[in-house]
Amino acid sequence: MPRRFPIYVAVILAATTATGPLIVAQPGLHRGRKHVERSEIEGLERQWRQAMLAADIPALDKLLSEDFLGIEANGEVVTKAQQLDHMRNRQFVIDKLQTSDLKIKLIGQIAIVTSLAQVEGVVDGDHLKGAYRYTRIYQRLANGSWKVTNFEVTPATGMHIPPA
Repeated sequence: MPRRFPIYVAVILAATTATGPLIVAQPGLHRGRKHVERSEIEGLERQWRQAMLAADIPALDKLLSEDFLGIEANGEVVTKAQQLDHMRNRQFVIDKLQTSDLKIKLIGQIAIVTSLAQVEGVVDGDHLKGAYRYTRIYQRLANGSWKVTNFEVTPATGMHIPPA
């Protein structure tokens, strides 16, 4: 009885015979690209933190996509213009922002970032202090830059971040 190859082996053999050598993706190259992208996102997270602490509207404007949507801890949905206005009008002021437990998940042209943040500041005249979990979603644009497209923050009741 003749030995049979599985269909995928036959397809690979046919492809290499018809088109020349088979080009196989090199896992090291993929890991290298992911490492570069992860470093880019970590840098953007540092820029975001610095911009929030300094109320740097131009820096935040540059980081947020035009179609940005954020979901605040109270459930309010804000656009890019509303987010920038809240900061410009000092309705939202961050005095302390310490993050930990940073996780970055890269999926194609999307980066999903989660973290735990210890925050102190003022929101609409009320003192803000506590631990929050957040999710920020970045999208890589055609020009290669990353922009924040979505943000959601949730109170992390009972959590505390130790001092750095």
